[in-house]
Amino acid sequence: MATPNKVSAVAEITADFKESSAAVLTEYRGLSVAQLKELRRSLGLETKYAVVKNTLTGIAAKEAGIDAFDGQLAGPTAIAFIKGDAVAAAKSLTDFAKANKELIIKTGYFEGKALDAAEVAALAALESREFQLARVAGVLKAPASAAVRTIDALRLKLEENGGAAPVSAEAPAAEAEEAPAAEAATEEA
Repeated sequence: MATPNKVSAVAEITADFKESSAAVLTEYRGLSVAQLKELRRSLGLETKYAVVKNTLTGIAAKEAGIDAFDGQLAGPTAIAFIKGDAVAAAKSLTDFAKANKELIIKTGYFEGKALDAAEVAALAALESREFQLARVAGVLKAPASAAVRTIDALRLKLEENGGAAPVSAEAPAAEAEEAPAAEAATEEA
């Protein structure tokens, strides 16, 4: 029979799964408390890194409809429940794993799709959400900036000509052609 503590633990883990857009399952064997604290700090406020019991986590994952962790819940396990930018959290996890070989990234899920360790690393290799948004903003801003520069160049040209309309290269040629025709008309008269 399930104890009230276990029932509440399963409910908490289930809620964490449902509230998260992504989660990464890790093995932390050999990491000190100070290293785990450093990892939690590097993940930021929008990611909860929790040491979990395997059996309870398996039950909670099934209740949340997640099958990405089937067969992976063995050994000392911790999960990063990611509620914010999944790319930034995956990047923090992979960077920490590179610096601390004791942290092993096993598997994960992102927006309902199961990820293996290589896919988590690929997710970490993506550019951050802020960088991608800045790039899109720059692309959208480029045509407007070009139009503003063109209009400003025309304004400067008008100021150089003392407010008069800029003289085009075609206007003198047209006047030169009209002059002989006008002279010919006056000679015939």
